[in-house]
Amino acid sequence: MNLKRWFGWLCLALMLVAEIFLFRANHGKEVALTGLREAQQENRQLAGELAELKNSNAGLQAAEISRLRKQNEILTNKLAGLQAAADRLQQESRQNAQHLTTARTALQLQQEHLAQLQTENQQIAAVQAETLQRNACINNLRQIDAAKLQWALEKNRTTDAVPTVQDLLPYFKDGIFPVCPAGGIYSLNAAAEEPACSLPGHALPPP
Repeated sequence: MNLKRWFGWLCLALMLVAEIFLFRANHGKEVALTGLREAQQENRQLAGELAELKNSNAGLQAAEISRLRKQNEILTNKLAGLQAAADRLQQESRQNAQHLTTARTALQLQQEHLAQLQTENQQIAAVQAETLQRNACINNLRQIDAAKLQWALEKNRTTDAVPTVQDLLPYFKDGIFPVCPAGGIYSLNAAAEEPACSLPGHALPPP
């Protein structure tokens, strides 16, 4: 009788213990499930925030990429414009160099032509001066020849008589004997002979 009672109490106690463990297990399960749901909710929130952040970063990246592309396009166009301007300036520089070379060549030719003209003018001037001096000398020879003839006539001298400079001075203006402008020396010779100059070409023309 006692054994059955003790066995009944023991079964009751075991049942109570089992109920307590089951309650605790259910309570722990509920707590675990609640924690799991909360963790899942937090995970979903974090996933949403992460997706939103990704989308936000993607938008920022797209905007930054678009800005960089526009800036790159602007810089590319600017660089192309600068390159075109540089090419144009280089072309103009080559053209200016060609024009400068042409101008220098023309200037050099002009200088050579001017030098040639100057040389020719100097030669012409020298020839003209020599001609003037020769003509002046020939005119002097004519005056000397006329003075000789007049001297011989007035002094009743023979044709072979040779006058001196002093003899002929009265027959020249202001008593000044003519001098060759080119520095020649006159030879009076006889009254019947023509006077002569020591320089070639300074002679009376033939009658």
